[in-house]
Amino acid sequence: MITSLRLIDFKNFADETLHVGPFTLIVGANASGKSNIRDAFRFLHGIGREYPLAEIVGGRDGAGGSSEWRALRGAGNEIVRFGCSEFALEVSIKQGFPIYPQMGEPSDSPEEPNLGPERDVDFFIKARRDPASGRFSVVDERVSIDSRTLYSLADIDNPHIDSANAVLTQFPYVVMVPEFRGNSLIYLRTLLDWLRNIRFLDLQPDRMRLSGFPGRTVLGDAGENLPTVLEDICADAERKETLTAWLRALTPMDVRDLAFRRDERSRVDFFLIESDGREVSADSASDGTLRFLGILAALLGTAPAPLYVFEDIDHGLHPARLHLLVELIERQTAERGIQVVATTHSPGLLSMIDERTFKAASVVWRGEDTRDAVIRPLSGLPNAAGLRTSQGLGQLLAGGWMEDALAFTEGYESDGNAAE
Repeated sequence: MITSLRLIDFKNFADETLHVGPFTLIVGANASGKSNIRDAFRFLHGIGREYPLAEIVGGRDGAGGSSEWRALRGAGNEIVRFGCSEFALEVSIKQGFPIYPQMGEPSDSPEEPNLGPERDVDFFIKARRDPASGRFSVVDERVSIDSRTLYSLADIDNPHIDSANAVLTQFPYVVMVPEFRGNSLIYLRTLLDWLRNIRFLDLQPDRMRLSGFPGRTVLGDAGENLPTVLEDICADAERKETLTAWLRALTPMDVRDLAFRRDERSRVDFFLIESDGREVSADSASDGTLRFLGILAALLGTAPAPLYVFEDIDHGLHPARLHLLVELIERQTAERGIQVVATTHSPGLLSMIDERTFKAASVVWRGEDTRDAVIRPLSGLPNAAGLRTSQGLGQLLAGGWMEDALAFTEGYESDGNAAE
């Protein structure tokens, strides 16, 4: 479970830390920097996919000229903070590691290895952009477990290390360093897998209406494979009942079942079955229903990701149903040990979060006279807990109180009036 993400000279953040809980909501005005936090997570995810820095930043082409990886938003010189040539990211995670029968060796058992006690894992990487060529290279990197350094780039003297790639993706060379013993290889592999498995869902109803190929049980980033993911969920009676119960609560339809049918190509389509027997195809379902189904499919699926990142997670949902979205995420993150980081502009959604989510919520704010943005816990704003009770977080967001409060606490002038 990730506990924090630190951004140093990354885009419009000088040195800011996002504290992360099970369900972390990020609010802030347009162009404040919320999407830059998503880009930081994408950079780390690109390392997990073992891409070189040039492809993480600039994009990666797939077979036939298709795009396998979208470039980070902005030009290369905009990845680093204005006036800087380097940026750094540091992620802190609490993680249990596999325990194999023989230290450092893969298990021959078909069963999953047991997990040891949680350890504090810190991964730090600093990259420099050459002003002449525009190329990025790793200039500092380190991993520590419970404050014990597993490796530091400064201590590695190995000609095989390529500065165009994160050292973490080159750990066969790293573990050649004499100081590494025992479970180091397992630690590094597990960390790399964690970064690789972060998911960024940008659900698009047109893609979710498409037929799915049998056996594809992982939801695509745009919601592809929705029929086959739902079919896999419904193969388990308990998960199927959970799914249909959420759908009944979300829509005015009395959904009692889901049906799955193969077409002439053996591809799978799904239908919502109402109590009177009426069938509603994916083509006829509303965009909001499909988006909610996509979130359900991700959170209830067989192999959920450790972390989901959403932008504008409430998009397309009726305000009267937002409480269901909040309840779903808060319940599933608690029960399944997964995490969700999401941005929102919805006052209604913010008004419905529980105490744990309130403590994990953050505000991104940028003063009018500066390029830099700050990240502050919502609960740390002046009298935020009391105002949450008396006025509601939604009213505070809609009225601009959060920006006014940050302008005051950060020492800036503000034209607005803070709540008393």
